[in-house]
Amino acid sequence: MNAVAPIAKSLSTNPLKNSAPLGAALAWLGVDGAVPLFHGSQGCTAFALVLLVRHFKEMIPLQTTAMNEVSTIVGGADHVEEALLNLKKRMNPRFIGICSTALTETRGEDFVGDLRLIRARRAEELQGTEVVFASTPDFSGAMEEGWAKAVTATIEGLVPEFQAEPVKGQINVLAGLHLSPADVEALRETIESFGLTPIVLPDLSCSLDGTVAEDWRPTARGGVTLEQIAAMGRSEATLVIGEHMRAPGQALEQRTGVPTLHFDHLTGIEACDRLCVELSHLGHRPVPLRLRRERTRLVDAMLDGHFFFAGRKMAVAAEPDLLLATTGLMHDLGAEISAAVTTTAGSAALAQVPAREVVVGDLGDLETRAKSADLIATHSHGRQAAERLHVPHLRIGFPVFDRLGAAYRRASLYDGTRQAIFEIANLFQAAPHPVTPASLNPFLQRQKEMRA
Repeated sequence: MNAVAPIAKSLSTNPLKNSAPLGAALAWLGVDGAVPLFHGSQGCTAFALVLLVRHFKEMIPLQTTAMNEVSTIVGGADHVEEALLNLKKRMNPRFIGICSTALTETRGEDFVGDLRLIRARRAEELQGTEVVFASTPDFSGAMEEGWAKAVTATIEGLVPEFQAEPVKGQINVLAGLHLSPADVEALRETIESFGLTPIVLPDLSCSLDGTVAEDWRPTARGGVTLEQIAAMGRSEATLVIGEHMRAPGQALEQRTGVPTLHFDHLTGIEACDRLCVELSHLGHRPVPLRLRRERTRLVDAMLDGHFFFAGRKMAVAAEPDLLLATTGLMHDLGAEISAAVTTTAGSAALAQVPAREVVVGDLGDLETRAKSADLIATHSHGRQAAERLHVPHLRIGFPVFDRLGAAYRRASLYDGTRQAIFEIANLFQAAPHPVTPASLNPFLQRQKEMRA
């Protein structure tokens, strides 16, 4: 077990963390016909919208209650009501997910009570649109926490308690923030290959997968439907992917009685093997030949790639579950995690990170601790640090805006893990390797590292 070092400074240098409302909004974009609604100022929404558009290169239907100075003082219930009616009239969404911000949370508004009164008073106008609220203040947690709160609120608001007999072969999947749309799509196909029918919440693989539609729609297109969410209580099991999804999984199990199976991540051969074993038991059939072949390809990739990992020092900064998945793969291939930085200290996943210490901090902390590293892995805001340190930069997490294809990048399951190994190994091969006397003499190299 490592030590988790809390924030030790009052200034953030090149922030690593993105806010909880942004995580909640991104989760709700995985619901078909949805519109996420920020309850706060226009600036909060505009900043989140810019990050989402730059990462996915897609139209993002993010809306705001547009709080101003007066409404911040006297209360924002009228703004919420007006926003809901405007969205219903102009966009006619099937689902509206309201996430609070620091502005409104600090004031201490009664969001639940206000929303209950609004829905009762405006029941006729809002008919046909489900409205869910999640408390996601910016000052508490990061994207993972916001994502998990949005999923929990959706379950509590849309999934009926204890339903009829389960549907044979139907299983739920609570997908974590650290899974890309391409990861989710591959996971669905893997589950279906065992004869099972998955309901994925949230499902970004159908809403933010970069398709060109024949017509325009002002709401989220694709994703899990409201009917599928309502049917989650009739599934035979729930696969929970990520430590931050444990709370939504528990909420679903307590509400419906559907048993849960928890996975920290799906990166690496051990995690993939366990998933296939569980799916084989649930589907009552052997592991398909395609997956067996993909496993052998991963083993071969590990043999080929470990030459580039062994003895290398890696510095990684990411949300807790993504940090665990990334550092775990690097460590399995022989690398040393010389620096590990994350966004919040509350996740149990941090105890499993294979590093002496996990620092809760920013990209300034990463740069300080990565001076002897051979590679840094973080989102696109770490590119300047990589340039100053003259080391390769592996783009992971959110946002990735200086490379195309962030939604298609895979690092889960057998094939995705293999792609991740090749990506990192190729970064090392592409980096310049000047030959110096110190690099040829391990004793001189060790002295140089000690002086640094």
